[in-house]
Amino acid sequence: MSLKVAVGSRWHVARCATPGLCVALVMGASGCTQVGALKSKVGSAFSGTSANGAAASTASDNEQPLSLSVITGTYLQHGRYTEGEQQLRRYLARYPNDRAAQNLLRQLTVDPKVALGASSRNYVVQPGDSYSTLAARDLGDSNQFLVLARYSGSTNPSALHAGDTILLPATTRNASAGGAPTRGAPRGAVSTAAAPATPAPSADESSAIKAQRLQAESTALFKQGQKDQAMTRLDEALTLDPHVKPAGDPTVRAQLLASYHERAVVLYRDQKLDQAIALWDRILAVDPGYERAVIYRARALELQRRLNQI
Repeated sequence: MSLKVAVGSRWHVARCATPGLCVALVMGASGCTQVGALKSKVGSAFSGTSANGAAASTASDNEQPLSLSVITGTYLQHGRYTEGEQQLRRYLARYPNDRAAQNLLRQLTVDPKVALGASSRNYVVQPGDSYSTLAARDLGDSNQFLVLARYSGSTNPSALHAGDTILLPATTRNASAGGAPTRGAPRGAVSTAAAPATPAPSADESSAIKAQRLQAESTALFKQGQKDQAMTRLDEALTLDPHVKPAGDPTVRAQLLASYHERAVVLYRDQKLDQAIALWDRILAVDPGYERAVIYRARALELQRRLNQI
């Protein structure tokens, strides 16, 4: 008995003594064809191609970048500068006109000594200090925390403890007032310079005014649907003045305080108690009635007390 069998794209004549043998040949040939097709599909999957065309290979290019607050909190504030730069560049590829992201990228790539001056001074960190508060005080802009941390050689800007000695620029600039660089002086030093005829606004007044402006910008950004940028602006405002009165939609403030709390909980679980307590202190400075911060802060203080007794 003879039978035509398709193998691939060709037909072959199979001669067999019995009908059962011919059926086996047909099934074997069909099985080879199916196995070949399966191998082809598997090979395509591993090579990044599919029946849907180039969409599979470019899917990662269309993924939403991380938000600016996540990039800052996850990478930049913990010294993961290389990864942070990569995430910032991805973010800017999607949002090329975001000034806050552009500013952070500049701080990552500029030479800190060129940006802030080669002359430096030692500074003993005080309770409540952070690179953001120091940048607000000495540079007039809390957003310059990253270049200030790099200037001091910090590999983890979030790890700043009272009693640490760090480097700060010998000259400071009040960016909000647009003043000229002045010599930095130790905290509490008394100036012997003659007073100007017209008193300038105090540092507290300048901070309060700038905080109100940043909060207004935050509200406007939130109304435009730019949630991450709105939270960044409000973070700057509360860094300058934790007591700035709420204005506009309270949603942004509530979400920002919730993000502080979430970060503090992670630090607490990692037993980084000083940093966690500092974040809860920051929340309570803004909202003394924030119940979760009160509860967790008390737990952290108790755990800290027990660890100190060991």
